[in-house]
Amino acid sequence: MRVVTSLSMLVLGVGGVGHAVVTSLGTGIERVDPFLDMKNRPDASNGMNILVVGTDGRQKITREQKKKYRLGGTGCRCTDTIMLVHLSEDWERASVVSLPRDSYAEIPEYTDATTGKHHKSHPVKLNAAYSKGGPALTVRSVEHMTKVKIHHYLEIDFTSFMKTVDAVGGVEICTARPMKDSHTGLTLPVGTHKLNGGQALQYVRSRHIDGAADLGRMQRQQRFLAALVQRATSSGVLLNPVKFRQVTSAMVGSVRADKGFGPEQMLALGRAMRGFTPASSEFTSVPIGDVGHLVKGVGSTVKWDPVQSKKLFQLLRDDKPLAPHRPKRPSAVPVDVSPQQIRVQVYNGTRVHGLGDRVDKALRGTGFRTTQAPLDTGKGQVRRTYVTYDPRWDRSAKSLRAALPGCELRPVKNQGPTLRVVAGADYKGVTPVRAEDAYQGEFGAVTGDQVVCP
Repeated sequence: MRVVTSLSMLVLGVGGVGHAVVTSLGTGIERVDPFLDMKNRPDASNGMNILVVGTDGRQKITREQKKKYRLGGTGCRCTDTIMLVHLSEDWERASVVSLPRDSYAEIPEYTDATTGKHHKSHPVKLNAAYSKGGPALTVRSVEHMTKVKIHHYLEIDFTSFMKTVDAVGGVEICTARPMKDSHTGLTLPVGTHKLNGGQALQYVRSRHIDGAADLGRMQRQQRFLAALVQRATSSGVLLNPVKFRQVTSAMVGSVRADKGFGPEQMLALGRAMRGFTPASSEFTSVPIGDVGHLVKGVGSTVKWDPVQSKKLFQLLRDDKPLAPHRPKRPSAVPVDVSPQQIRVQVYNGTRVHGLGDRVDKALRGTGFRTTQAPLDTGKGQVRRTYVTYDPRWDRSAKSLRAALPGCELRPVKNQGPTLRVVAGADYKGVTPVRAEDAYQGEFGAVTGDQVVCP
């Protein structure tokens, strides 16, 4: 996630700031050779594939930051996040695929980077490839699992991530449910929040918010990246040479990249992707077949779906989009429960003829499962629209309230799963809503504009 963040800063900005700045950026990046002595690699495909890795390095974090953002302890020689980024050959699309760090992997034979001892191929969790053989074994393992040829490699640590977010002025995130993680210290109420570097790090690291664990964390990382792209493109900060120099100076101190990813490649990317927007990016995770695959000597691993994952990586090799193309829709407010899961009965609480039909149609248009048979209350004029609901379905009621701004919620015991809307004289229309984690398409892929704040 942190590497993708830095890559976003790079490709969005270099086209407008000149060769001199990019050259100075290239000389500040530490170089590694992840392709050393690699053999039997996958065939080349159209576009560019970049393996981006976030490590647990925290050596440069201050004592105050460690305390404030729960970053105590010592960093490990391991990967915290792994993503495969595909840039299309026409430079009009970036596909980001998250690879769970606990993925079941059979790493190729290797020589241990610390002990120098040679090992045969054996099963591990994917993030162990880095600790055992560094960038080279990580690249070899990912290529072996995906059959996708990696063209470039980038990695970054905690410090650079925080500085980069601060340099662009923070990133805006929307939450449809309270988020609290005692491990990272993240505490966010429902609403819109502008996160600084430390808060952003808490957000992308949190994995104890709900039962989704690491899979839920990957979704939040993807939403954050889309929000970062929106911030960078809408503010114009990356077209300002002085500001861009501040951003790049913040990130290069902890970045490592392959020797082939130099200033010329950076400049070419920037020029080609000058019109990049959240809608140009798409995000997904590898399809999972078993989230608790037990392996002797390794423990519980995440095993990929053999059919779906193969199909996903074939699309990358063929340079095809992962998210379905859809016409642009009005911005939708994120909600906790998908409207498609909520059944609604509409009542007309006024003397306005046809109001019930209009409300029913509008709610159905944003996804709610209405009865399509609105009724009259027969109680005269209702001034304020209200919703009655069974307290057991309170999360559904809050999603419906988001679609009817200003309405009143009235709990009614034993009403059952169907929510009842009584349209009053104050009804002015329905606000489009979408589930915060409603991924679309065969692989759960979404475009960036679908997951950023409205």
